[in-house]
Amino acid sequence: MTRTEIPRVVVVTGGSRGLGRAIALRFGRTGDRVVVNYLSHEQGAAQVVKDVIASGSQAVTCRADVKNRGEVDALFASVVDQWGRIDVLVNNAGITRDVLMLRMTEEDWDSVHQTNLTGPFYCIQAASRIMEKQQSGHIINITSLVGVQGREGQANYSASKAGLIGLTKASARELGRFNIQVNAVLPGYLPTEMGGSVSKQVRDRVTRENVLGRVSDPEEAALFIYLLSTMKNISGQIFNLDSRIL
Repeated sequence: MTRTEIPRVVVVTGGSRGLGRAIALRFGRTGDRVVVNYLSHEQGAAQVVKDVIASGSQAVTCRADVKNRGEVDALFASVVDQWGRIDVLVNNAGITRDVLMLRMTEEDWDSVHQTNLTGPFYCIQAASRIMEKQQSGHIINITSLVGVQGREGQANYSASKAGLIGLTKASARELGRFNIQVNAVLPGYLPTEMGGSVSKQVRDRVTRENVLGRVSDPEEAALFIYLLSTMKNISGQIFNLDSRIL
């Protein structure tokens, strides 16, 4: 990919590992300035920053818990203090707490919703206030196919990702007048640390459901997300990146 002429400022939540890491590195390789947000994986976030800098771009780490509004506001304020603007927000941070619904605790439910839905809401609010002043910006939410289809053992995760799809569409309608785009990506099953936590039975079923008979690639998903961020006339859309037919 060619480097951008004017470096954009890109915030990637949950950017220390997995898909978030691939996204941060993809933006960095094309010349954008990257903010690698993390909660607990400080060493992983620092390595991502080193890799981005080695590619010739600028990057910083920023610890913040997306469930905490004060920490989210502080994250975005620090980015503006350093680089003056925010051009792209990728809401990637997410967790799973898989258990059958009848055994699911209130903490299982709340923790997943707070991270996967409330966190993106806080980040969208904070970023859009900055993007509104700029009259430009692109927000990309990482959601999931189970937010459309549902999945046994994932009532909390499915509901949170369905909510994120609704939040994407509502935000796109509200923020379009400020030239702020909001889209969502369903990256498919990825062989990352989070994806590796599911059972072999689930992985085999996902592979069978894909008409091409394979799982998704984090690098390919990151490339799509980067390309989507460069588009100027797409908003309120949901993109499925694997071959499971909705």
